[in-house]
Formats: sequence, structure tokens, C-alpha cells
Amino acid sequence: MQKGKKMSTVTTTTLSAEMKTFYDMRLIDEASPMLVHEQFGQKRPIPQGGGKTVNFRRFSPLAKATTALTEGVTPSGSSLSVSNISAIVAQYGDYVVQSDVLELTAVDNTILETTKLLGRQAGLTMDTIVRNALLLGTNKSYAPKYVADTNGNLVETEVTKTADLDTSAKLTVDVVQRVVAKLRAQNAPTIGGDYVCIIHPYVAYDLMRDPEWIDAHKYATPENLYTGEIGKMAGVRFVQSTEAKIDKGGSDNPSGLAVFHCLFIGDGAYGVTEVTGGGLQTIVKQKGSSGTADPLDQRSSVGWKGLKAAKILVDNYLVDLMCCSKFSATATAN
Repeated sequence: MQKGKKMSTVTTTTLSAEMKTFYDMRLIDEASPMLVHEQFGQKRPIPQGGGKTVNFRRFSPLAKATTALTEGVTPSGSSLSVSNISAIVAQYGDYVVQSDVLELTAVDNTILETTKLLGRQAGLTMDTIVRNALLLGTNKSYAPKYVADTNGNLVETEVTKTADLDTSAKLTVDVVQRVVAKLRAQNAPTIGGDYVCIIHPYVAYDLMRDPEWIDAHKYATPENLYTGEIGKMAGVRFVQSTEAKIDKGGSDNPSGLAVFHCLFIGDGAYGVTEVTGGGLQTIVKQKGSSGTADPLDQRSSVGWKGLKAAKILVDNYLVDLMCCSKFSATATAN
């Protein structure tokens, strides 16, 4: 180095396009395993420059063609009936601020590690938004409970509201079969030959003890699993999530007991916006990018923002079955 010549220092305050893509993909990779509830919905891209409304299509079934054809005469045929169901896209997001001291002293790549945490947060956030939209459905069912008669025999008793559930009202193969019968009677199409149900691990514990349960790894093609899939029975593939809705407390629920929502889903029951194509992205603000708001270049930030909409399209293709579990006394609401 020549005497008197200072070593130059190069700093950058913006991410390259390649790094932006890398962090976006890392965010989506971390978020994807959390997106249990949205994986069975009709997917729609985020509207680009088309406002905050996204439209989902619903096709009405064709009527039976019971009129015999006349030789040589072309019938009038049928027309497709398509209705649009709109949903409003809303924006969500969060960020983490990092100090220059943390960046200098941390052993790990703090931006990468923060992106992992934010990705999981984003996934859980988006999944909860979809879950809450599905819970707005009006097609409700309840697991029956068992009450002792005067002779001490347990008698199955119908439940018509959540407050009347008790610990005997569990999800069983018989209850699953009843929900399947309900969906079939409502002409709900299956998803690849089976219905799907999203359940909490505590409910899964009760159900997996039944001899009719088939573990996912015992499938003929175990590689074709849904995110969170654990097994199947009675024409239903079960997906497990700790984010499956739990209610507890209040006058609408049984005293001291958690109520679990089990969402049975047919094909085309609901629609969601996609996380790709602008649906979920990383925002990285490096040191020196804030101008006079950060005069000593002490702070950087990593965040995410996403657009999401979810909407029930056909209420009869979705059943919200409520039950209790062996763990209802200790489980907490989510």
C-alpha cells in the first residue's frame, strides 16, 4: 500500500436482485410448511394492478339429461352456469430491527436467521387467516356424547350446540362416517377420491387408536402426501396441525373444556390467494438506507409483507365438526 493512501471502504445500502430473490424464496420455503389450511383451496393469483378484489369461479352442476334423444334431431344442449364470488385482499406483515452491534458480534448470518423466523411467522399468520375464514361456514356438526341411563348404561345422545359437549363427545370412526355421509348427500366432490379433514394433534390421538386407522407411511403411494398428513380412515385423509381451531371459555362452550374444530373439506369448497407472485415477500433495509432517520447507520431491518384473501365458495362442501378430546381439560384456546 502506498504511504499516505487510505484503504477504501465499499458499503451498499440496497440488496441485489439476486439476493432479493434468494430471501423471498427462503421466506416462502419457511412459510410453506405452516400453510396447512390453504392447501386445499382453489388458488388465485394476487391481482396485479386490478384493485383489492379477487374473483373465484363457481360452476353450477348440470341438470340430468333424462329426455330421450330423437333420431336425427340435435338436442338443444346445456349451458354452463358460472358465478363469480369476490373477496377483498388485505395486507399483513411484520419486521425486526437489528442493531449494528448485533451484526458485528453475531456468529450467524442474522438476516438469514431472522428471515427463517419471519417466514414461520408469516406462514402461521396466513394459515390463521384462511382457517378463520373457513370457520365462518354454516355447515356445523357435533360429535354425539354418551349419557348414563337409569340402569347405568351409556346411551348415545345427540348434541346440537357446543355448550352441551363433554369429554365423551370424541371424534370416532362412526362420527367420521356420518360426516362423510353428510358430504356425499350434499354432492360434495372428493379431492382425489377422498375427503380431507384438518384436526388438532389432541384429536388425532383419540382417532389413531381406532383399529381402522391407516398410518400415512403405510399408503400404497406414501410419497404423495399433503402437508401435515398423518393417515386416513373411512374415505377421509387426515391432516394434523397445532393451528386447528380450539375454543375454550365463555358461555358458548362447556365449562372448563376445550372444543376442537375438525374441518372436513371437499373439492372446491373455498378459494385462497397464492403466496407466490407477490403474495409474500421479504423487505430488507440495510444499514445506511434510512438517511437522516438513522444518522449513525446503527440499524437495519428485515421484514415481510403479504397479501391474502380466503373465501368459502360452496358451504355444502365444508363441514365444521366440533368435538372434545381426552385433553380437553388441559388444552388452551388458540
